[in-house]
Amino acid sequence: MTDRWVLAPAEEGGVEFAPLGPDGLLAGPVRRAPDSAEAVRGLPDVARWVWRSTAEMYPRLLATGVRVERCYDIEAAETLLLGHEGRYGEPRSAAAALARLRGGPVPPDPRQRSAEPGSQSPLFEPQTVHVPPADLAKVHAEQQRRHDATAQPDRMRLLTAAESAGMLVAAEMNRSGLPWSADVHRRVLHELLGERYAGGEPRRLAELADEVSAAFGRRVRPDLPADVIKAFAQAGIKVKSTRRWEIESVDHPAVKPLVEYKKLYRIWVAHGWSWLQDWVRDGRFRPEFLAGGTVTGRWVTNGGGGLQIPKVIRRAVVADPGWRLVVADADQMEPRVLAAISRDPGLMEVAGRESDLYQAVSDRAFSGDRAQAKLAVLGAVYGQTSGDGLKNLAALRRRFPRAVAYVDDAARAGEEGRLVRTWLGRTCPPAAGAGDDAAEEAGIPATEDESGGQAGGQAGGQEWVPGYASSNARARGRFARNFVVQGSAADWALLLLAALRRTCADLAAELVFFQHDEVIVHCPEEETETVVAAIREAADLAGRLTFGQTPVRFPFTTAVVECYADAK
Repeated sequence: MTDRWVLAPAEEGGVEFAPLGPDGLLAGPVRRAPDSAEAVRGLPDVARWVWRSTAEMYPRLLATGVRVERCYDIEAAETLLLGHEGRYGEPRSAAAALARLRGGPVPPDPRQRSAEPGSQSPLFEPQTVHVPPADLAKVHAEQQRRHDATAQPDRMRLLTAAESAGMLVAAEMNRSGLPWSADVHRRVLHELLGERYAGGEPRRLAELADEVSAAFGRRVRPDLPADVIKAFAQAGIKVKSTRRWEIESVDHPAVKPLVEYKKLYRIWVAHGWSWLQDWVRDGRFRPEFLAGGTVTGRWVTNGGGGLQIPKVIRRAVVADPGWRLVVADADQMEPRVLAAISRDPGLMEVAGRESDLYQAVSDRAFSGDRAQAKLAVLGAVYGQTSGDGLKNLAALRRRFPRAVAYVDDAARAGEEGRLVRTWLGRTCPPAAGAGDDAAEEAGIPATEDESGGQAGGQAGGQEWVPGYASSNARARGRFARNFVVQGSAADWALLLLAALRRTCADLAAELVFFQHDEVIVHCPEEETETVVAAIREAADLAGRLTFGQTPVRFPFTTAVVECYADAK
């Protein structure tokens, strides 16, 4: 029996599946089963299932209690390969890949559905096109050829395997959900916002709105930025926005209640009573995690604001009785990744220790000034190359020349419209739309919504980064500079998750949350020590797999808690 099988929904119902040979094509007859669970259960020795989309196939298996060890996600692979070939943005579906292979018209991709409660699929949208196993196998075989044609085939294949593993993790996390106490959440809302008023704002917001109006001497709607800006203008104060950093610099009695209002308003609209009713069921919050949801490979959520849980609301994230949350944060991940990808001897030496990296950099280049060293390192990654940033960068360049040259070269390539890649081969397009995730990574101020919070972080909630897809070469350069670090970090994190998932499969523990450099495992109290050790071992393994043999270490700060808010 071959170790790789293709699985696809049958057009008339049920599923079809068949073995694949070394060339990626069918190596036996197509079989049929009434459902995917029966097909997978009947072949327990299959090492990897090849299918069109994990998001399409795996939730159905999980619903019947069936877990797969590995998969190959054809549409995830197509996205990575198109990007690598400089064709980012072309349709990525299996049907589109098949059409390109045959030289026919390429169908558009179906639109990502919204996970928001009550949302409906729009009429006349492109629908998923049926692709039978034989054709999926042809696409798979062609993708293998395209992997071989890349400059670093082994790395590209590893990236595709990691992305496919990430898709499995995301589906399992969507199934498990994040433990959530609705009772605690309600108590927090009452403490912060007071009583609820039918059809209006809660008591505390109404009180703060009255304080703002009293300070201006007229009725002002603090939830309307235009009204606030106009009120400041009438008071002889010119402000361009209602962003917190700008408002707090103003000397006016309305500032204090206005800032407090904006903070509480954001909680009310983003994680208030309506959110609780819509998103928490049976003691679990289930945002739809989307692996590889941004061009850098960082994850997003499709609704629910799963990656934007305020610290005060984290009090509602409570482990089940007898269980604990193991919350792990990667320490100083960006400079460690920069050391690994640049192969700078000095920075690798510093990053080879589990002690404070910024302090070690400061001892070597900034006379022990840790704050200055941190600004210099992050400035190199994020493109802060003016004023003091330029002076700090010069000092960093003298001590760690290969590290600075690496991101400088990436920035130059971005400015010139060339392709820029992560260590494993994820590719940043020369000019692509990007959301606030990209803006933050590129050092471009993120768009702020009218409540004072930053928009973005979930699918469909991102804003266009001004200038990135235009002729603003400097903005593209800043993004490319950051992309090689953040994207490589995202690739490393996928392999970390894959290794941790393998360990959790032998335990009662479950992965329930992931965000960039933070992972949460929910496990019985007696498994916490095993999980903490597994996170450390997974980080080390991911480092070796991603970057090869380097002295760089990727330590985690780990907390074992009953409540998420107690972890930080």
